Amino acid sequence: MRGPRAGGNARGATGRRRPRAADRFQSLRRKDVENQGDRLLIATLQIRIPKTFGVGKFSSAHPEVLIDILNRSDLTKDLSVSDYWISGRPAGIWLRQIRALPDVVNVDSLAELGDGCLYRITYRNPPVIYLFRELGVPIQFPLHVQAGFIHWELVARRSESAAVIRYARKVDPNVRVVSIRSRPLNSHLPTLSDAQRELLAQAMAAGYFAVPRAINLTELASKLDRSKSTLSEAIAIIERKLMESALRATTMSP
Repeated sequence: MRGPRAGGNARGATGRRRPRAADRFQSLRRKDVENQGDRLLIATLQIRIPKTFGVGKFSSAHPEVLIDILNRSDLTKDLSVSDYWISGRPAGIWLRQIRALPDVVNVDSLAELGDGCLYRITYRNPPVIYLFRELGVPIQFPLHVQAGFIHWELVARRSESAAVIRYARKVDPNVRVVSIRSRPLNSHLPTLSDAQRELLAQAMAAGYFAVPRAINLTELASKLDRSKSTLSEAIAIIERKLMESALRATTMSP
């Protein structure tokens, strides 16, 4: 784990060292040991991606570029396909570089979106995919990548979280636990951000999820002053999280 930044004050007014995220993780592990099966850890990790992985090599070579990994689907046991939003260049400008990455099988430029471009990339699975598959833990999207680091939100039982964090430390011994909290399993709700919750509330209030719908996507985008494509992606991510949470609830029941 990384220590305090040079020149920073890691102690409070009493002179006691403030607990780091790693210390809080160990504290959470010690508490309620007998009820570990009934608790969730919700953690955000910052991991340096090895340059042997395509996204790590690309992101390290272009540290100014923002990358959002929006989703992932299995094509075969060893191949996945994901939609990547990559900032800062016209549509298709990164095609040649992405196609040359060692784990990339195919790439298509789909559309310009905001100040970047949407790419659909088919790639060979990194080891973490097999780990999540073995544990039965859903990957929380979107994943944010910049300057060779990935910000990964993890929502899993304590034992599963420990297995993922052990793997992360093998990949990056300096992995940083940005935040961590514990929740009772039966109180877990989909991990929507504040912006996603606000959008969901607005869409419901407008009647987008009514049966039959009171408003279509084009009308909702106009009402919220957002582009149709951006709104469609945002709602799709919310729906995916809700569905994964519902499915996860059945597999995680004691």
